[in-house]
This record gives sequence, C-alpha cells and structure tokens, in this order.
Amino acid sequence: MPRETLHATDLDTQSINTIRFLSADAVEAAQSGHPGTPMGMAPVAYVLWTQHLKHSPECPKWPNRDRFVLSAGHASMLLYSLLHLSGYDLSLEEIKNFRQWDSKTPGHPEFGITPGVETTTGPLGQGFANGVGMALAERMLADEFNTEEHSVVDHYVYSICSDGDLMEGLSHEAASLAGHLGLGKLVYLYDANDITIDGSTDLTFTEDVPARFRAYDWHVQEVADAKDLDAIDAAITAAKAETNRPSLILVKSHIGYGSPNKQGSADSHGAPLGPEELRLSKENLGWPTDELFHVPDAVEEHMRKAIASGAEQKRQWDARMEAYEQDHPEKAARYRNWQNLDPADGWEEVLPSFEAGQEMATRKASGLTLNELAPKVEYLIGGSADLSGSNKTNIPNRSDFQAEVPEGRYLRFGVREHAMAAAMNGMALHGGFQPYCGTFLIFSDYLRPSLRLSALMSQPVVYVFTHDSIGIGEDGPTHQPVEQLMSVRSIPNLTLLRPADANEAVEAWKAAIERTDGPTVLALTRQTLPVLDRSVLASPEGVHRGAYAIRPVDGTPDVLLIGTGSEVQCALDAAETLADDGIQAQVVSMPSWALFADQSDEYQRSVLPPDVTARVSIEAGVSSGWERFVGMNGARIGVDQFGSSAPGEVMMEKYGFTAERVVEATRDQVERHG
Repeated sequence: MPRETLHATDLDTQSINTIRFLSADAVEAAQSGHPGTPMGMAPVAYVLWTQHLKHSPECPKWPNRDRFVLSAGHASMLLYSLLHLSGYDLSLEEIKNFRQWDSKTPGHPEFGITPGVETTTGPLGQGFANGVGMALAERMLADEFNTEEHSVVDHYVYSICSDGDLMEGLSHEAASLAGHLGLGKLVYLYDANDITIDGSTDLTFTEDVPARFRAYDWHVQEVADAKDLDAIDAAITAAKAETNRPSLILVKSHIGYGSPNKQGSADSHGAPLGPEELRLSKENLGWPTDELFHVPDAVEEHMRKAIASGAEQKRQWDARMEAYEQDHPEKAARYRNWQNLDPADGWEEVLPSFEAGQEMATRKASGLTLNELAPKVEYLIGGSADLSGSNKTNIPNRSDFQAEVPEGRYLRFGVREHAMAAAMNGMALHGGFQPYCGTFLIFSDYLRPSLRLSALMSQPVVYVFTHDSIGIGEDGPTHQPVEQLMSVRSIPNLTLLRPADANEAVEAWKAAIERTDGPTVLALTRQTLPVLDRSVLASPEGVHRGAYAIRPVDGTPDVLLIGTGSEVQCALDAAETLADDGIQAQVVSMPSWALFADQSDEYQRSVLPPDVTARVSIEAGVSSGWERFVGMNGARIGVDQFGSSAPGEVMMEKYGFTAERVVEATRDQVERHG
C-alpha cells in the first residue's frame, strides 16, 4: 500500500503537501502559472530530493553534485518550492513574488537567476536533451580524471519530464543518442499524467512509451501511483544500480492532485485553481485554509537537513580532491584548468598562419586551426551531426567516444542537429568543457531553439556552420542558406563571425576560445578562397573588433565597400578597378556585427567615416538589415530570393557577386552622392 494516504499527518505527507500548496499559493498570487504538475508530482520530487539527490544548498555549484533538471519547466514552482524548503538562497518572499519583475522565481526556470537551477527550461524537450549532455560530460570527465584510488567525478543526472517533453522530436533524438552511448548515470522520472493543455493525451499521444524507450536501449520501470513513496524510492534505487543504460521511470500521477473539481483535468494544467477551488483543495488534504504560504516548523526543520548533509557530502569530496591533488598533482591541475576553461600556456602560439597565394576554403582553415588547438585547449571537445568530413570538425588524433570507448574525445551525433546543440548546452552547463558542434549553416534552422538557449544562458558553445552561402553550388536551394546569416545575427548575446579568408578564420577561432560568456557561430565557406596578401592589406587581427578597414585609403574615401566572408574578395577586386578611375574605395571586412557594435564610437567612425555617404554592402544572403551600415540610400548587393542548382562559381556570377557588379553599384553610388 502507498505510504501516503489522503489525510495522513506524518512528516512525509506534511512535507509533500507543503510543496503542493507553496506551489499552488504562488500561482494563485501571481494569477499565472501551472499548479497541476507540482501538486501531482510533489511526492516523486520529495523522495528524489530527500533520499537520493546529492546536493549542497550552501554551495550549489560544487562540481560533483548531482544535477536535477526540471525538463517540464512550466512546473517551475515545484522546483522553487524544493529549493526554498531545502535551504537554498531563495526566500519565502521570492516564492511570494513568483513571476514578478526582478524576482528570483521567473515563470520558467532560468539558469543564472535562481540558485540551484541547472538549466533554462520551458521549451519542451530542451531539458531532456540538456540532461543527456550533462551525463555525457560526467562520463567523459570521470574517464579523464578518475583513478583507481580516487573518484573525483561521480554523480547522477536526474530529470522530471512530461508527456509534452516526450512528444517533442528533440526528446526522441536525445533519447536515441543516450541509449546508443549507454549513459548509465541518467535517471529520468516521466510524469505520465495523461493531460496536456488541449485535454487528454488520448487526443494525440497513444504510443507505447515504455516500449519506445526499451527500443532505445533504456532501462525502463513503471510506478503505478505517484503517491507510493516506497515504490518511487525503490525504482530510483534500481535505476542507479543500472550502470550501462540510461533509465526511464514512468510514474502515473494525477495532475492537480487534491483538487476536488480539477484533479485530472486540463483546467489545472496552466491556470490558477481559483480562490474557492484552492480552499477546497486544502480542506481535502487537511491543510490550513487561513494562511497562505504555510510552512510548518517541523517541515522546515526536516527539509533543511539538506544543508548539513550537503555540506558533509561536499566536505568529503573536498577531502578526496585534496588527496587527489597530493597523489596526482598534474592531473589535478588539468582538472582545475578544464573546470575554469583555462587553456594551456602558449595556446595562441600554435595558431597557424597561411601564406598569400594559396587557395583555401575557410572550413578547411577552421579544421586545420582546430587540429592545432586541440592539444592546448583539451576541454574543447565536440563533433558533428554526420558531417565530420564536410564540417572539418574531426581531429585526427582523437578517437570516437562510444559506450565501449569512454576515452574517446570526438563526438558523432548522427543526423540529430537539434539534440546535438541541446546536448552541447548540457555539457557547457555541467562545466569542464567548451563544446563545439558542426553542421551546415542551412541546418541551423533545425537546431535554432537550442542555439537561442545557448545565448539566453550565456553558454560558450562554438557552432561550426559550414557551406555558408549559395556558393556551395549544385546541392541547390534546399541546402543554400539565404536568410540564415541575418536570422542568426538577430539572436541577442550571440557572436557570429564570417571570415573572409583562411587567416581571418584562424582569428575567428581565437575569438571563440576567448569568449566564455556566450555562444560563437563560425560561418564558413565550402568553396576555396584566396588567402589575402597581408603585406598590402591590414592584419586579420581586426577580426576581434568585428570590422576593420582591410584596404584603407589615405584621407577621406569616396566610397565604402563593406563585405563579409567570400564576398570581401569581390570588394577588393572592385576597389582596384575603381582606383584606376580615380575613385578611392575603402574596403571593410565585417566578419561580426556583434563585435563591431561593442567598439567605441571613435573606432566605428574610423572604419565607417560618417561623412562618406556613398556605401555598398556585399553579402551572399538577404540584404535586409544592411541599411544599418549603408543607409536607406546605399546599395545592398545580396540574395533576396532562393538559390538554384548549379556549380558554385556559376551561382555567384549569376547572382551578381562579381567585381563588375560591385563596380557598377559603386559608380552609381558615387554619382548619386556627389
């Protein structure tokens, strides 16, 4: 029989009801939120947090803690209630300010806002896939740093996920990958309450979930009643004992549990219960109705035992680390470097330099740079979504990470772009890695929600997006990015770099390594480009300032030619022709709008003198947006239609990316602007 009964007064049930009604009261006060899942899953979360989760409320970021991911992020008050009751720096006032301006309790959990929140969730499926990345990070770090005598990396990743999570395609991708890789430290509790916003899951979701996860090679258990604390405890214990497969525990729960009129109904999913129904729910479960946000003293004392137990667990780990450092000082120093994203001394000295006159695609230069960086920036670990050879992301002296090869340091994600990016977020959030991942720029659309969350969470993921324009040629419009450059640029806190030649690609990688407070996107060519002659052109170090006069002129130029990537060559060739006509064109390479925006007004004016109104932008993508730099009357040479299938050089010519077209547009500009 379940240990919890409807009117039980034992400490377990009091604690569970405290979680339920802190959550319901907060949603009611905010007149916004999701009370149903916290009320239904409170017993499950309670068992996990009090019996299994290794965590320290006073030190929420210690590296060897277990990670808890609330993938069902709409149930945020469940997590906030647990954090408050366990003694994290989250006061009752913050609970009362749920979903209000400047509170630590936003509508969905946000990394960096609330102590103890491991990742930003809400878009369903993201937390599920983040957890896969965290478990992957744990496995790789354990293999890299643990010894026979010292286990300094040894923890689990837990998640509560929902019916909605498991409907999202992202969770399918991530579950398949986790099963293939045998991530045995992954334990997911599936809240099978059979309700979504529209109503019963029978409307849309009738598959056999346990069978699906068994097919993914997961260890699957089922708990028939979310209130059965012993069964939940036993299932988690069994999941932890399964070391070769990730675990899914399907728990049948009742959304809005305890509500006389809304339990088991979509009405309790995403709206307050209402004052009268909330009162009836409290009466139904024997809870005081005359006090909001009620926390019994006995419950607070009981739940806050997590402070002492967490401090002791961390103390024991600190002692292990001290012994580890004494026995293995070099490994311990490397571990610290990985945790701090601190590259080895002299890492910049290994960056390659390419001689003028060579022909080299920027994707190839990127790959060669990555190969040189890998031994010095060991924590730079990643892979590609089945495009390793095309993206040039593989590193020759790194073997593949597989279930049987945990020492592998190259990741193969298969054709799973979205799960790849979400897992990279998980690895970055876990700590110890600056992950990178590769695909074609056009497929940034497949992973955009995870890319956006990289930026929202300020995670230092490096995205290697090759095949960056219509210049890829014969694959045609399905594979030729047109709107993607501008679309990616529009994401706040993201740095996109589109280098003009091999040496700019080197500097782009350097900028990516140095940026640890947000994601970097490298947009790279498939087609070869000339390595520019820096004896007559400015240094590629200008990349770090976002834009620079790669071909400056003495005095005030007659026109500004502003290009990115492969199109800078068109601008340079055009400038030479224009010079013969007495038109002085200053050519600007602008690999990064974001970095340029961070420069001083003085520097920006030196690159784009404001009194020069004749301006031409050249980029093989949509032209919308370039008016920011060339004005409404400037010329914008771009691609404002979908591409075609033809050889790359033919594509560039037919779409107007030639020196002749730039010269024509420039002459028109000079004539119009006097």
